[in-house]
Formats: sequence, structure tokens, C-alpha cells
Amino acid sequence: MSEKFARTFSKPTGALVLEDGTVLEGRGIGKLGEAVGEVCFNTSMTGYQEIITDPSYAGQIITFTFPHIGNVGVNDEDDESDRPLACGVLFRTDITSPSNFRARFHLDEWLHANGVIGVSGIDTRALTLHIRDGGAPKGVISNYGGLEFEARRCQQMAIEWSGLEGTDLATGAGTDSIVKWSKGLWRLGTGSFEGSEIKHHVVAIDYGAKHNIFRNLASSGCAVTVVPPQTPIKDILALKPDGVFLSNGPGDPAATGVIAVPIIKELIKSGLPIFGICLGHQLLALALGAQTGKMQQGHRGANHPVKEIATGKVEITSQNHGFVVLEDGLPDGIRPTHVSLFDKTIEGLAVDGQPIFSVQYHPEASPGPQDSHYLFSRFTQLMSVT
Repeated sequence: MSEKFARTFSKPTGALVLEDGTVLEGRGIGKLGEAVGEVCFNTSMTGYQEIITDPSYAGQIITFTFPHIGNVGVNDEDDESDRPLACGVLFRTDITSPSNFRARFHLDEWLHANGVIGVSGIDTRALTLHIRDGGAPKGVISNYGGLEFEARRCQQMAIEWSGLEGTDLATGAGTDSIVKWSKGLWRLGTGSFEGSEIKHHVVAIDYGAKHNIFRNLASSGCAVTVVPPQTPIKDILALKPDGVFLSNGPGDPAATGVIAVPIIKELIKSGLPIFGICLGHQLLALALGAQTGKMQQGHRGANHPVKEIATGKVEITSQNHGFVVLEDGLPDGIRPTHVSLFDKTIEGLAVDGQPIFSVQYHPEASPGPQDSHYLFSRFTQLMSVT
């Protein structure tokens, strides 16, 4: 197993150590140090800044399958959160020097400044096949520089780490106070965030939301109030929302559901329109009586085909999730609306007779590029008639 990963460096300064003892050596980048997490892979060809700053990657070490990372640098507009929560990043080649008029920082400089550990020179193709065949392993990423590297100690760290299953990471991934959001989508031609006429008020429960979701809501005519996951139902209703949004986020939905599900059940009773994305989709399903489970390697990339069952329309979607809503035992009145064409897993749900729906994928990420933007319009239409 470990032999197929073997690569030779004159002076390795970084490594990934898997729980089975496999060691992948390379060159350390970003912050010096080490971190333990679940090793996953993302197949996107663009958007590394958005990926690294997506809070849903908390507790994970991201393997980028695309080899050229860093070529557009890093800018001030494309962050999806206030700080990266990913444990680390793995690249096939050295970071490419930036060549883009929007670039403000070199990626390595940005990784170091934001406390992200990385290793380049990893055989990402072999690692991806390993994850595909055996599931996402636990591992330790280490940028040790000129210090001594202790592979056995790192392996033991990985073995002893509890993993993502059964872990609530969402309650610490988003806002810890009630805040207002007003920025719309960023427009290349104007170089600024657009505004929009306000028609609806949305309360967004933040489990680790991507900022571009809030931008899409704002550009759809919504004043957005962002609240922490543990916000009591009475405080949410006191804000007098026209609808409630359940955000994406990291961790096991069943663990986060201990706090989230009782609140969502009360929101369902309120009759308000509800729209969930990713973790929000899973938490909504749990509140409706469905179940979730962990996937072998998850869905992470910007090329996932999803079919809308009612129309037969196929959308190219962006996805990032390691858990899924299980079709077995889906309660009556809860119907799947979208399905993955990769593995037939549920990608969307709706509640018969109620203004409630959700999707597993990320319509705000624009991989199609606008295949899924209709979902934001669907949400605003529901708020217009209720």
C-alpha cells in the first residue's frame, strides 16, 4: 500500500500520515505545525480560495485533484467565510505563481497568514484512489520545516482522533451573535457588491454558511438576519421573518441535530417558508423524521450532475458533503425532488402541502454556472404567497 505512494525528495519538509501507517512526504507550505482530520478529495478545477474558506471543511484535510493550484492568487472578494476552518490542504505540485489581475496575495503567503497547514508534492492521484476504494481515512498533516518528523506519533494521533461521525462542528463554525447581511453578488464589471430592492426578510440560521449564499439571498431582494444555531425559536419568530433559511456547515448532522432539530420542528409548525442547503437540508430531513448516514468518500467537486425529478432537467452542481439523507424510511409526505446521477442518492426534498424544500448541493456556487439559481427565486416566490 505505502509503496505506491513513495516519492523521493532531497529534503522533505512536510508529510501526510494516515491512520494505517501510510506516509506521503512532500514540501511543507503555509503554516508550520500539524493537524489531525479526515482526508477527503475535491475534483474542482477552479475555486480553490472558495473551497478552502468553506466552513463545511472544518475537521477535514482537502486533497485537490487538479494539479495547478495558486495560478489566480488570492483576492479580497472570494472568501466564503471570515476564516478558513479546514485542517489542511494537499497539492500535487508546488503552488503556481499568481497571474490574474484580481490577485492580491500569493496563495502560500495567504495560507501562512490564515493558519492553514499544507503539503505540496503529494501523489494526489494515488491518494484519491485510496480514498475512493477504502473511504475517507483519518490522518495527520504536518509542515515540520527543518524540525524532526515523527511518523509513528502522527499515526497514533490519527488513530486516537474520534473522527467526524458523531461530532457536532456546526455550532462553532458560524456566527456567535445576531448580525445583519446586506451585500449582494459581486459583479466583475463594477468591481463591487450589488444592492437590491428589499422585498422580504429572511432569518438565516448559520451552521457554517458560505457567504455567497447570503449574497444570493440579498440579490434576490431579501434583507438577511443571520443568527447562531442555538437561537431559541421565540427569538427567531420575534424577528418577524417572511422565511427561514437553514445553511450549510460541517460535521455530523445527527450530532448537530441535538440542538437544531427541536428548533426546526417548531419552525415547521409556524407555517413559514423554509429553504435548506447541504447541512441545512440534512437537518430539515431529520426534523421531518428522516435519517442521515455517512458516505464512503462523499461528494466534493463542481461537476456533479443532478436531475430534478419533476422536470427531468439536469443541473451541473457544486457539492461538498460527507453525509447524506437516507431514502429508506423517508416519511410519508416528504418527497425527493432531486437525485444524483452519480450514485442515485437524494439531492433534494420537499414537503407536500407546505412551503418547505431543501437541496443537498450548492446552488450559490455557480458551476453550471446558473443552472441552480432558480432555487433562490423559488424561495422568494414562496414568501410572496404565504
